[in-house]
Amino acid sequence: MYRLTRALLFLLSAERAHRLGMLALRWLGHLGGLCRSLRARTLAAATYDASVTVAGLSFAHPVALAAGLDKEAEAVDGLLALGFSAVEVGTLTPRPQPGNPRPRLFRIPEHQALINRMGFNNHGATPAAAHLRARTWHAAPVGVNIGKNKDTPLERAVDDYVSCVDTLAPLGDYVVVNASSPNTPGLRQLQEPEHLTALLQAVQARLSQVAPGTPLFLKIAPDLTPEAVDQVVDVARACGLAGLIATNTTIARPFEHPVAKEAGGLSGAPVREAANAVIRRAYARGGGTLPIIGVGGVFTAADVYEKLRAGASVVQVYTGFIYEGPGMVRRLLEGLGPLLARDGFGSVREAIGADHR
Repeated sequence: MYRLTRALLFLLSAERAHRLGMLALRWLGHLGGLCRSLRARTLAAATYDASVTVAGLSFAHPVALAAGLDKEAEAVDGLLALGFSAVEVGTLTPRPQPGNPRPRLFRIPEHQALINRMGFNNHGATPAAAHLRARTWHAAPVGVNIGKNKDTPLERAVDDYVSCVDTLAPLGDYVVVNASSPNTPGLRQLQEPEHLTALLQAVQARLSQVAPGTPLFLKIAPDLTPEAVDQVVDVARACGLAGLIATNTTIARPFEHPVAKEAGGLSGAPVREAANAVIRRAYARGGGTLPIIGVGGVFTAADVYEKLRAGASVVQVYTGFIYEGPGMVRRLLEGLGPLLARDGFGSVREAIGADHR
């Protein structure tokens, strides 16, 4: 059924189709009984031990939703109804901002890819906080992904992240510092060790004041060199982070296509291998002690399994969900069981980091 729905949605511009999808999910979220029923049906597809614990948070299974889809925290319950083990909202900034000029979101179906240069378009942290505060169904962890406003100078970036922590951290189960979007000028400079240490220390200090015990993650780019990944891991461990989210979109263009000339971050199948390489490197550098949430190019159960074996404890989807639709989580859970059994694993937890053993 989703094939037909997708065909109709793909007749619209990517951003308009996204908005319609979000409206439908927001509507679904108001139907509490239906949400619970749909979620239970999806979770039943995991007939094996799928549960994972990361930074003290319990995930029913390893398939979660990445930031970028629900930028305003307006459709969390509708998304949880689809069976995701967690939903990450944002990226949110302290003040509202329109983002970059349209068009800014492009599909490349031939390559199962998207290019976006949205530019952290959102209504700001305060409206999102109101949406989160109004929720009464807490079926799974909800993460809050935060960034800086475009017009905030890089030397004042810390102020924006700390402001977001003040507004949003008490309402989320975990917080993510996004220092890796390619669509905010200069933002990726914050991944350099000196800048990163100062940023994470400030955010961690404020987090301990306003939401003690809330795990802090850092989202990193797939375009880091192996040596830069090592540096980021070292900084993350020194700052006491709960883990890394690897990875964001890429500025690389590993294929030829007219749309590939558009500026922005590439996501979907073409980023899979780059993301997996960062996961493997980060897991090895951390000796398996720094949890990793893997994201990038997940469409099939084999993709999920590959990231688990590479070192990810949880695997997020975004572009794959756009292409695969609402039944994606159930299909991934159904397909993951035979892969675990084939390799003699009795649980998802046993598969995490298996390639390193």
